[in-house]
Amino acid sequence: MYEKRHQPLLPRAKFILRLLKHFCAAFGLVAVALFLGIAGYHYFEGLGWIDAILNSSMILGGMGPVNPVNTTAGKIFASAYALFSGIVFLVIVGVLFAPVFHRFLHRFHLELDREPERGAAVKGKKDK
Repeated sequence: MYEKRHQPLLPRAKFILRLLKHFCAAFGLVAVALFLGIAGYHYFEGLGWIDAILNSSMILGGMGPVNPVNTTAGKIFASAYALFSGIVFLVIVGVLFAPVFHRFLHRFHLELDREPERGAAVKGKKDK
């Protein structure tokens, strides 16, 4: 998926395309997580669709639920969904920043490969 250590740096246009693909993957993860929350709140807590969307998006965004959770099944779902949302957030951040971090590290490795080894004699300089 990414270029290897000794391959040249990806051109800017292809890098932007890679960023776009990662953004689409992150958006897909958000959509799936939001759908699971909406379905869970609608089924387990009996919330209407709009309230289920609101609660799911608030928890997925890290704000917390809006409507009080009354049923035992709803409370179990809400706690599991909150934990799931925290993990999804970390995964999405990783997906979004992976190409940027990879490009930075790849550029760093390419620069290290171009430098002469430390301690090697530099041509044209005399020892003093």
